[in-house]
Amino acid sequence: MIRALHMRLLYSLALLPSALLLALAGSAVAVDVQDDEQFVPILIYRTGPFAAGGSGIMGGFEDYMSLLNERDGGLDGVKLVWEECETAYNTDRGIECYERLKNKGKYGAPVMHPLSTGITYALIERATRDKIPIVSLGYGRTDATDGTVFPYIFPLITNYWSQSTAKIRYIASREGGEDKLKGLKIVNLHLKHPYGIETIPILDVMAEKFGFEVTHLPVPWPGIDQKSLWLLIKRIKPDWVINRNWGVSCTVPLREAARIGFSREKILGVWWCGSEEDVVPAGKAAIGYISTNFHGVGRDFPVIQDILEHVYGKMMGNISSTRVGSVYYNRGIIFGIVTMEAMRLAHTKYGNRPIGGQEMQWALENLDITESRIEEIGATGLISPLKTSWRDHEGGGKVLIQQWNGTKWVRISDWIEPYADLVRDMIKKSAAKYAKDKGITPRTKPEEGI
Repeated sequence: MIRALHMRLLYSLALLPSALLLALAGSAVAVDVQDDEQFVPILIYRTGPFAAGGSGIMGGFEDYMSLLNERDGGLDGVKLVWEECETAYNTDRGIECYERLKNKGKYGAPVMHPLSTGITYALIERATRDKIPIVSLGYGRTDATDGTVFPYIFPLITNYWSQSTAKIRYIASREGGEDKLKGLKIVNLHLKHPYGIETIPILDVMAEKFGFEVTHLPVPWPGIDQKSLWLLIKRIKPDWVINRNWGVSCTVPLREAARIGFSREKILGVWWCGSEEDVVPAGKAAIGYISTNFHGVGRDFPVIQDILEHVYGKMMGNISSTRVGSVYYNRGIIFGIVTMEAMRLAHTKYGNRPIGGQEMQWALENLDITESRIEEIGATGLISPLKTSWRDHEGGGKVLIQQWNGTKWVRISDWIEPYADLVRDMIKKSAAKYAKDKGITPRTKPEEGI
């Protein structure tokens, strides 16, 4: 009991430094960018019900850039500088932040991480017109995986449809094989929000393919009150529940499931419902809960040990040190690795200098982060290999499954492959419809004239 209370207090206090900084500053201070410095915009939300995710991820991202500056003297000798803009996970504010930061630096913003599916959707046409890549790593619009239609949008590593098919593959493995999916009842408990709605089509296709029954239950924003939905779940008697909430609403299903006696081991969460901040507040009700993820958790990686030495050892951390190694923090390290590796690749073509959006777009379409390169970075086990092309803006697709044991997340699966052919077919059809609706002629070759 004392240990559980200690953990709840720990994760509550971990959010205070960010909140206090925001309260004191009012908003992030604008930075001056020298011509020889690489500017990186940081769209963040340190406030609101999703603050844990926004602060954790971008805190990790900033720490990774700090590591490169402090340990290596920058990225290939180019100093990295960044400026935060608070979106509060609000689409209108996200657009304002994009406009505020897009022209910073000698070459303008090289990339934007909206950190929100809603903001990503809102920026697609604007960013494409401005030739600034949007990286929606592990979130966003899934059919943007098709680079022939969306040349500047990158749902990297694994998109929502890939994740959803991997979930069904995992459920099949737990049930004894794909043939055992027939007749199962699966509830898709999702936020009534673009992010929550995104996976309905792929689950419907999977249900038809394998013969299971899927019930989509929308959770009213922001998802704090789910009692009536769980009474309905009790009547449905599903075999599995998919937890597609976000932020504080991720914890609610764990408590409600405990209240009606539904096994947490049969609740499979999206990776945005798989952080410490999602489970610690639920106490014992979270034990046994499982979720997807696309990266490793913990501090036992050389790159994170280097951050502790070179960044936190110099009192330069960008987030409370108690959160280093947590799910959201490590996700920010992944954001940093992918972004910096793309910039490093751009340097091989354009020289060791700050780069702009078009140059970054080329690099993001030619990424090849191999196992050997991951080892050099010190991230073996933290990230899986990633290889993109001008047609494929995902570049991976694999996920893993983790389980909360009451103290920490424990990985309980190998990397799980999505049903790639099915996902690609759906992406192609959806992207073609988007192109037709918007009057876009799909590319037949990579961007030229950069």
